[in-house]
Amino acid sequence: MFEGKFWKATAERGIKSAAQALLLYWGGDAVFNAWHADWPAAGGIASGALVLSVLTSLVSVKAGDPDSPSLVPDQL
Repeated sequence: MFEGKFWKATAERGIKSAAQALLLYWGGDAVFNAWHADWPAAGGIASGALVLSVLTSLVSVKAGDPDSPSLVPDQL
């Protein structure tokens, strides 16, 4: 868990989760007006998704490969 490989994969998962949360928050609007966006709310939602993703990765260490944030073991 304390290897760079684990933290690199965990960071990638967290960033992806934050981006997905932002897309969900903003919805499927065809045109997004950045000047009128509620940036504090968007930042809070993205930060929350990132934290949940990192926590899930940390909890997953006990189930899968200790060097991976995945629940799925390397060998199925």
